[in-house]
Amino acid sequence: MNPTLFTQLPINKVVDYQSVGGGDINDAYALLTADQTKYFLLIQSNNTKEFFKHEVTGLQLLSETVSVPKVLDWGEFENDAYLLLTYVDHQGSGDQYKLGKQLAQLHKRKSPNRQFGFKEDFTMGTYTANNQWRPDWKSFFIDQRLNDLKKIIENRDLWTHDMENMYARSIKRFKKLMTTHQASPSLLHGDLWSGNFMFDLTGNPVLIDPAVFYGDREFDLGITHVFGGFNQDFYKGYQDEYPLSKGYEQRIPFYQLYYLMFHLSQFGSGYQDSVIQILQTLQ
Repeated sequence: MNPTLFTQLPINKVVDYQSVGGGDINDAYALLTADQTKYFLLIQSNNTKEFFKHEVTGLQLLSETVSVPKVLDWGEFENDAYLLLTYVDHQGSGDQYKLGKQLAQLHKRKSPNRQFGFKEDFTMGTYTANNQWRPDWKSFFIDQRLNDLKKIIENRDLWTHDMENMYARSIKRFKKLMTTHQASPSLLHGDLWSGNFMFDLTGNPVLIDPAVFYGDREFDLGITHVFGGFNQDFYKGYQDEYPLSKGYEQRIPFYQLYYLMFHLSQFGSGYQDSVIQILQTLQ
């Protein structure tokens, strides 16, 4: 990262900066300006500003319902794309009940055309999520999420014959479960694991790094179960605000499968056993 970029940003003179954890995809930096204001800067090397377009869109959409960092600037410098956000001073714990209620409120926002998908695709690593509009959630999820991820995994030689057989049976079961479930296209965060929320210094939740689209709200809930970090207060807050439909416990694991398949497709064989285990539970 070239510090000359700082002179292009719409902020006061940067007097200090340091690398911070920003996820697996981008380089991230905390900036401090002469007036002692902190900012958060994401850099995507060797890419255009279009790389951050969907994140900007998502943050703006989410900001209408929940707390998120504010987008201050995004663009290109030399061969890199950048995104400048407000910095959220945060603490390790906070109001998970409120987090659950706010996610439920977000899910009450429905697709403007009553279909599943989004106006644009988005890319996470080597996976491009196909958001072409579909009227049917079952077909959208199988064709434009699971099957697309399976192709990447197959190309990495990480998909076995036994996995294929279990997958085929799992898809058959998912289709059967969908016959008694009325899915509606909710606005989703799209990547809601524990690393994508935080609590500000007052304990209020803040969502970050969205990958928004309109889908069945159980998709977001499924992802929350993969790596932990969400406690019972979170799920109670959600249910109190927007109760889930009967039988959700049987459907949630299919969205865990999606998230584990995504990790297998991006990060390799370390996630293969986890995908096999979740497939076994779906038989």
